[in-house]
Amino acid sequence: MKDVNVVIGAGSIGQAIARRVSAGKRVLFADLNQQNVDAAAKVFSDAGFEVYTTVVNVSSRESVQALVEKAQSLGNVMGVIHAAGVSPSQASPETILAVDLYGTAVVLEEFGNIIAKGGTGIVIASQSGHRLPSLSVEQNAALATTPTEVLLKLPMLQPDLVTDPLYAYQISKRGNALRVMAEAVKWGKRGARVNTISPGIIFTPLANDELSGPRGAGYRTMLEKSPVGRGGTPDEVGALAALLMGPEGTFITGSDFLMDGGVTASYWYGDLAPTKNP
Repeated sequence: MKDVNVVIGAGSIGQAIARRVSAGKRVLFADLNQQNVDAAAKVFSDAGFEVYTTVVNVSSRESVQALVEKAQSLGNVMGVIHAAGVSPSQASPETILAVDLYGTAVVLEEFGNIIAKGGTGIVIASQSGHRLPSLSVEQNAALATTPTEVLLKLPMLQPDLVTDPLYAYQISKRGNALRVMAEAVKWGKRGARVNTISPGIIFTPLANDELSGPRGAGYRTMLEKSPVGRGGTPDEVGALAALLMGPEGTFITGSDFLMDGGVTASYWYGDLAPTKNP
């Protein structure tokens, strides 16, 4: 039985991470779109990786369970790279909560039940979760630990309160980081680790949708006024993920890593602060 890395979301970030951590391992790409996994599989096959593909809908527990079974049939699941999601310009608040919040919780739960000893997981969240105002201790605990199947029934997530796609995205990504903290305790009992990366604007097709969408001007300003003054690349996310998933990251679990070129720093304490931009 070979070791397997499962990549959920076959886009640029998922591929960049997989490329860094999958030498000598089987790679299982899963995505909602068959064309996406086929394209990723060709790139990786041409580069010498042993690649398998399947379709998954992370907002369906049955679909995620089928993915887990497929992964286990290929070998020991040593890595889970969860990079699937939808953005505020792509979906309604309801869909964002179902995919980005509930779907991530399902992935963490189902793979946490079978992850091999020494295995690692990475969840791609977002800088957006860091710009949400502080939640109460009770709200944090609810997002972190509410049983998955009733997660979307939390009062704070009801349609009358979550009306804006951006807010749905922000609270979903904050929820991802909190959920990973709670799940890290469970994964640890299997000898496995899991962390979250919260990237800023990384140049991917999804980011390009945002940059050309209704909030595009704001995102361009965000880049211009950030300390680094640019967006990031998928390979930069891959480099951080390789640290977290590799032997030098074995003391790191349940943590969230913000990598946004200083956008969040500028939002709270610099030129992007709301008080400076009425």
